[in-house]
Amino acid sequence: MTRPSPLSLVSILLTALLLQACGPAVVGGAAVGTATLIHDRRTSGTVVDDQRIEFEAASAIDAAADLKDKVRVSATSYNRVLLLTGQAPNAALRARIEALVRPIQGVRRVVNAIILGPPAELSEISHDTWITTKVKTALTKIDLPDFDPLRVKVVTEQGVVYLMGLVTREEARAVVEKVRYVDGVKKVVKIFEYIEPKTP
Repeated sequence: MTRPSPLSLVSILLTALLLQACGPAVVGGAAVGTATLIHDRRTSGTVVDDQRIEFEAASAIDAAADLKDKVRVSATSYNRVLLLTGQAPNAALRARIEALVRPIQGVRRVVNAIILGPPAELSEISHDTWITTKVKTALTKIDLPDFDPLRVKVVTEQGVVYLMGLVTREEARAVVEKVRYVDGVKKVVKIFEYIEPKTP
């Protein structure tokens, strides 16, 4: 089965966004609801780019024969910052993965958080998913003007929580303070980009 080209994916998403007032648009297997876009501080074009970057990164890693069955890697893009998480058996393959994704069009920065070691087992992956769920729930309890928990991207790998998003410094402090006390969280890593708060 042939994969659609990145340009085709972008065209599909843009068409869907224009035609659908309330329903979700799907690109690269992920749904992008128009309600989410309204609350997102990224532009719609950047949201599309992030979806494309994730798709191209996953495709590049999947197509590399020397990586097959040796690594377990996830690629998450937010505001064109690409986070790599997962496991690789050695530093050479870890660097190889970064080299594969760095040239992807639109990527401004790569954060390589791949851990050296064997691929995580299903029980570890499930535990990380549960931690992510608890973190997202905790974020809904932050009481700050104009704060929207949907603007924070949460990625958990072996108990380490990575936080991405466009936030004010006050929001970042509140988010980290809330997340660090969530049961199961071993460490919090900020990959935030900071914006100036709105003036009254």
